[in-house]
Amino acid sequence: MCFDLDSRPPIPPLAGAAVDGQRIELHAADGTRFVAFDARASEPSGAGMIVLPDVRGLHPFYEELALRFAERGIDAVAIDYFGRTARTVDRGEEFEYMPHVDQLSYETLLLDIKPARDHLVSRGVRSVFAVGFCFGGRLAFLTGSRPELGLAGVIGFYGVPAGPGRAEMPAPLDVASQFVAPVLGLFGAADQSIPQASVDAFGSALSAAGVENELVTYPGAPHSFFDRKAAQFADASTDAWTRVLDFVQRLAQVEGGS
Repeated sequence: MCFDLDSRPPIPPLAGAAVDGQRIELHAADGTRFVAFDARASEPSGAGMIVLPDVRGLHPFYEELALRFAERGIDAVAIDYFGRTARTVDRGEEFEYMPHVDQLSYETLLLDIKPARDHLVSRGVRSVFAVGFCFGGRLAFLTGSRPELGLAGVIGFYGVPAGPGRAEMPAPLDVASQFVAPVLGLFGAADQSIPQASVDAFGSALSAAGVENELVTYPGAPHSFFDRKAAQFADASTDAWTRVLDFVQRLAQVEGGS
């Protein structure tokens, strides 16, 4: 698990911004119905964000993050992973998510990401990005290697770039030569699950493949530092959020955004 249920993004609401957010149902190509949280910008920029949660699936942290994106003119949809095995919408602390995580596969995760992308495009988004955290961070990296998704850029917060992963996900390092989208990676130097050597190897592999990348490691920051409760890492969180917005703004312009 990356964030607790009471964790929230360390991003203050934008004063005067008006956004609309609600839970919706999306349909994958295999007929699976799953829950997502849809946040619409009142003044859309043409950029959109697919938000990929940690292993717990869709919970309030990611719904609020989607709203913070929408306040900046970036339409966002945060998806759940468990439409095939856990159909309940409201999940408290008692929800045993790991049995459902164990039934996930990389291919079905990709099946669920595609309708999220299509949903954003259907309402006028021209440049679609993906951002993920931990489990979702690795998945977000991998979406950059899937040309059928047509993403303008991918962003991973503490996504493990090397070694075996859950849900049969390949290591991003191993498929770096297949990437077709620029990469922004955000890591904590005190995250024992992600050695700096693996971050460096990922960056080197992307650069060797001619893939634009920026991989940032914050000194002293642990796994899951991007949390309102982790006030001691507020500077790292502020810098990370600024980099995310700058990444989207720059690439959306290149890809035909506002």
